[in-house]
Amino acid sequence: MNEPVDQREHGEEPKAPPGRRRALVAGSVGNFIEWYEFGVYGYFATTIAAQFFSPEGTGDLESLVKTYASFALAFFFRPVGAAVFGRLGDRIGRRPVLILVVLLMSGATTLIGLLPTYATVGAAAPWLLTAVRIVQGLSAGGEFGGAVAVMTEFAPPGRRGLYGAWQSFTVALGLLGGAGAAALLATVLSAGQLDDWGWRIPFLFSLPLGLIALWLRLRLEETPSFRRTAAGRPPGEDAARAPVDRAGPRATARAIALGAGRLMGWSAAGYTFLVVLPGYLQVALDASFQQALLAAVVSNLGFAAVILPAGVLSDRIGRRPVMVAGMVLVVLLAFPLMSLLQDGSAPTWAKGLGVCAAGAAVGLAAGPGPAMLAEMFPTDVRYIGLGLAYALSNAIFSGSAGLIITELIEHTGNADIPAYYVAATCLVSIGALLTLRGDAHRRPLREADHEAPPTRSEA
Repeated sequence: MNEPVDQREHGEEPKAPPGRRRALVAGSVGNFIEWYEFGVYGYFATTIAAQFFSPEGTGDLESLVKTYASFALAFFFRPVGAAVFGRLGDRIGRRPVLILVVLLMSGATTLIGLLPTYATVGAAAPWLLTAVRIVQGLSAGGEFGGAVAVMTEFAPPGRRGLYGAWQSFTVALGLLGGAGAAALLATVLSAGQLDDWGWRIPFLFSLPLGLIALWLRLRLEETPSFRRTAAGRPPGEDAARAPVDRAGPRATARAIALGAGRLMGWSAAGYTFLVVLPGYLQVALDASFQQALLAAVVSNLGFAAVILPAGVLSDRIGRRPVMVAGMVLVVLLAFPLMSLLQDGSAPTWAKGLGVCAAGAAVGLAAGPGPAMLAEMFPTDVRYIGLGLAYALSNAIFSGSAGLIITELIEHTGNADIPAYYVAATCLVSIGALLTLRGDAHRRPLREADHEAPPTRSEA
């Protein structure tokens, strides 16, 4: 049986489905809000620790561990959100579910900026914050699968890597937006003003961002792939059960586990270098808040600069070589970077170059990653499948990164813990990525489960 191939291989210019630009923007904007908020939470981790987890109002290491525990808890609700909203998205469509999750996400983020602190309501403060973080985790779990499904299902042949890379690019933009907001406030406000009320401003800014995202998603069309799959369901089929039953639960579960393994290094290294780094520099290396934020901005600039080119490159040579190269570079850079940051005599420009290179290495994996996941699942389980793979990987290896690193540093006194963590996870990811078929980027997205994914031996 002849496999469909990319139109570019026959000299034809690919024709994109209508509304693809709108799909890119609408899919990206919710993701931007999500990562803007998670970035702000990470960058203000020491302030939040003092406001919500410390009766004395001091952000010591124990309070920071509790802050990261709340951070991790939100990530562990992501798989629940991915399962619930992914099921809905594969059943009733990508558009209505993406509208719902952006409402939940922007509302919960705004609410953080209004919560009373420990000084006001005592021990209820951390519980209120944790409850809001759970809602954020649920909505964030439903965001990724739908956004990537929309972007890749609207993508013209031969450009899925680029279209999917926009999801990762908005991760960088969101983290940079959060770092920029934190840096601006740290510049214009005194330390007392920032700790008292200034930290609330970035969270409250999510309200206007959410309204913009809602307007864009209300104008979004349903994807052609979903419309074709929905139209092909037998008339008497139970729509609530059809997606998972038709795809085969075991095959879907295996693909989810493999997808999570392929993302493990990206998840761990991305959060360690892009979000946890500021808190690590402040607590373990006694850096100032401004120095920590500068390191975060530089690492995210390196991350952002590489993502889209990596997506384009993966459309030309395949997802596997680009993503494996990124993970190998992270392993090679991890320990030298920690040594450089710990060296008090090292010039600032060298430290900046080091964190920028680390961010760029993560970007090599993040660029092709969304398209790689979309290519692993048929249309009728794509939302739930890729959403769960991403959510599980992030829950275990991203959300727990800050907690694991700070706890191990506290108990061992070893400042190289971040390097051990990212190197170990990236090595596992390299093994999982080597099972990826080399020509998957040239094949059309599967629209039914009988179009079985090729095995590594067929490559």
